[in-house]
Amino acid sequence: MSGLSKAAGITQTALTAEIGISQRMMAYYEGPNAQPPANLLPTIGRALGVSIDALLGVEVAKRKVKATDTRLQRRLQQIERLPPQERRQILQLLDAFIERGQLKQKSQAGAV
Repeated sequence: MSGLSKAAGITQTALTAEIGISQRMMAYYEGPNAQPPANLLPTIGRALGVSIDALLGVEVAKRKVKATDTRLQRRLQQIERLPPQERRQILQLLDAFIERGQLKQKSQAGAV
């Protein structure tokens, strides 16, 4: 599984936090002869963007989404589950960062 998490661009710490297990348990599951319990496989597969068959080594892992997008996608899903007021605050913050980035790009383009 460690190869799959690296391909997904997710650290062991982030993966364990997302699926709700300790790092010690994840390290055990990543061992050569250990397998995570069946009830965790769908959650781990979603977090890594691969099928359960890929987790079990039955098929070659085919990324469902680009590795660079996975982390962002997970965060967006978490934001969607927040109360409306908190979502609005996050969107305002994101808008401010996007606007600042666009202004920075314009000023750099004008300086060239």
